[in-house]
Amino acid sequence: MTKTAFIAIVGSPNVGKSSILNKLLGQKLAIVSSKPQTTRTKIMGVLTQEQTQLVFIDTPGFHRPRTKLGEKMVKAVSDSIAGVDACLMVVEAGGKLRESDKELIKRFESEKVPVILAINKVDTLKNKDELIEQIALFNELYPFEALVPTSAIKDTNLDQLKAELLKLAQPSVFFFPEDTLTDQPERVIAAEIVREKTLRLLDKEIPHGIAVSIENMRERPDSDLMDIDALIYCEKESHKGIIIGKQGAMLKKISTYARQDMEDFFMCRINLQCWVKVKRDWRNREGLIRSFGLD
Repeated sequence: MTKTAFIAIVGSPNVGKSSILNKLLGQKLAIVSSKPQTTRTKIMGVLTQEQTQLVFIDTPGFHRPRTKLGEKMVKAVSDSIAGVDACLMVVEAGGKLRESDKELIKRFESEKVPVILAINKVDTLKNKDELIEQIALFNELYPFEALVPTSAIKDTNLDQLKAELLKLAQPSVFFFPEDTLTDQPERVIAAEIVREKTLRLLDKEIPHGIAVSIENMRERPDSDLMDIDALIYCEKESHKGIIIGKQGAMLKKISTYARQDMEDFFMCRINLQCWVKVKRDWRNREGLIRSFGLD
């Protein structure tokens, strides 16, 4: 008998939700960055283990929105909680209880959804008593199915976390073929890879003002080479210059790192060409948000 569960991964920005998803899947699917609010849309990852299939939905960090894009990101979290069998809530070890955490717990209570709590980044704790206090605090806030201290970076207790998640599955047919990793189109994966490299190489306000669109993605006949054309959008002319860099050095670095990851993911040679274009204040423009697939 097969079993399945749809599980939303939720939490505040920059607590390691995407890192945990990648480790559970055993392959990098969601982009990872030290910048908060890296994940912008719901990303679905599928883990099939023997007779059980877990369908994870990696959601944006739950935060107080300041732009129309931010409003859509928060709505994506709320919609996910309302439409799944269970949730995996991720918090940062040693961190204070945030207002966003309290709000998420209110959503859990409203939907009466089973929740597992992952207290991530335990490798950063110097005083382990903080972890004991944090576990006691969250135990008082909600009847979690399990509380698991983890470190996605160090692979700490991820097998235990996976075992707890597998317990949530209920008898059902599989919703995806057993070899499925994600429902995301290849163009979306390619765009996210380019955006991740941009996030990693740039800082301050620029990354949140960046979107990536794949304009062309085509395999060459009788060859293992794929041509990909990517447009990196930013909000200001000054940002465009920073992304391109002196004599194109930064854009070349972004393209090189992105191409390497694409070749690993798509398992073929990639000819990647990147350009930069300005779209002023696109994060507050409904049409542009929709055109970037972020609605």
